[in-house]
Amino acid sequence: MKPPAGGSGKSGGVDPSLPRFRCQECRRALVVVGVDSYADRLPAHTAPGMHASAAQGSTMGAGSMDSSYVVLSKNNRSQGPGIPPRPRSAAAPHIEPNQPPRPIEGSYIMLPPPAASIYKTSSSEGVGRQLLPPSVNSSSSMPGNNSGFFSSVTVLKRAFEIATSQTQLEQPLCLECMRVLSDKMDKEIEDVNADIKAYEACLQRLEQEPYNILSETDFQKEKQKIEEEEKKLKAAIEEAEKQYSEVRSEMENLEIKSKQFEELEERYWHEFNSFQFQLTSHQEERDSVFAKIYVSQVHLELLKRTNVLNDAFYISHDGVIGTINNFRLGRLSNVEVEWDEINAAWGQAALLLHTMAQYFTPKFQYRIKIHPMGSYPRVTDIHNNTYELFGPVNLFWSTRFDKAMTWFLTCLQEFAEFAISLDKENNVPPEKSLKLPYKIDGDKVGSHTIVLSFNKNENWTKALKYMLCNLKWVLYWFIGNTSFAPHSGSLHTQSLKNKS
Repeated sequence: MKPPAGGSGKSGGVDPSLPRFRCQECRRALVVVGVDSYADRLPAHTAPGMHASAAQGSTMGAGSMDSSYVVLSKNNRSQGPGIPPRPRSAAAPHIEPNQPPRPIEGSYIMLPPPAASIYKTSSSEGVGRQLLPPSVNSSSSMPGNNSGFFSSVTVLKRAFEIATSQTQLEQPLCLECMRVLSDKMDKEIEDVNADIKAYEACLQRLEQEPYNILSETDFQKEKQKIEEEEKKLKAAIEEAEKQYSEVRSEMENLEIKSKQFEELEERYWHEFNSFQFQLTSHQEERDSVFAKIYVSQVHLELLKRTNVLNDAFYISHDGVIGTINNFRLGRLSNVEVEWDEINAAWGQAALLLHTMAQYFTPKFQYRIKIHPMGSYPRVTDIHNNTYELFGPVNLFWSTRFDKAMTWFLTCLQEFAEFAISLDKENNVPPEKSLKLPYKIDGDKVGSHTIVLSFNKNENWTKALKYMLCNLKWVLYWFIGNTSFAPHSGSLHTQSLKNKS
């Protein structure tokens, strides 16, 4: 398109009043060009202003315009009614050989004649006059310099609105988008045509198929049958709806029960955790109590096995000399034992025998009385004569001391005989009954006399050792028959007997 005369030298800035449209698909800017044809046909008094606007538009089109345009072409008049054909090439439109090159490159959309035919103008007039609305007279002068141009823009807007209403597409569109849309619509048309052909083929096949027309009687029967089936289906539907309502009600009840169950479950877990905590605490406390019980049982067993009398009166030996609570009873030529230690030993032995005799009184006839008085014990015979069982005494003048030791030995023998008789009463087997390891006969224990007068220290010491051994056996019999547990200290007695 040639630029208007006189506009080639004016290539200044773009007229701000020139409207800019956008493609409704790709949103690219569309610049309106080609409105100079209307400016050429304006009267003389209005032409200069219009020529200036047209020149600016042409200059803008030749210079800095976008690549997509909406153009009102002058060649549109010669094509007659209908939509102009689309160019063969999407890249560039066809150009006549003698036509000068267009100053604007890009895509173009031509308004179809039906869109422009609504304006009642003569076909011999130019494009600018064809696009004027009916209210604008071609011979009248327009106020202002650009009134004709803006009228053309108004017509262009109206044309876009008409195109939008007729094509059901938002106008304007650039040529590329129009081509894509056209291809898409062509594809849809092909699909619709294929569906139409398929429907026509099916219709022909159905028309060729033979079919039987039911008689009135058969029709009524078939109708009645269908009505009965309908009734059955309606009854089934009602039954299904009834069942549905029942199931719905049951579901609501189940949901309520489910919520209650969830609440119960949550409460259960809270109670379970609390119970688990209490159980753990109880188990820990129980384990602690069991540990205490175990320690107490061990201590009790230890106490049961503890021999109180044996602990209180520990009888053993120190070589040849017998001891009771570590007090030596006797003396040797090469071993000097003080009389205080001997008196203490006799006091412990007297206390032990007196304790055992007193326990069985009055069943035991306690004829010979022993008076434990610490380190100064005494013995009362059957005639109520009292003798001192402590020293010091002279080897040649120890009659009272000798009688006290003899009566003590006699009391020990009587208590041993009482123990043997008690075992017989209790049907204790002879092998388990008390039997003194050393026989007591008067003032002799075994084969040694307990009398100190005119006796050797070795023989007297050995007799005292045998007497303590017999006292040890009597002590263990006493423990076994008076709810005292036996003690391993009996081994001391056996070792005392073996060493003697």
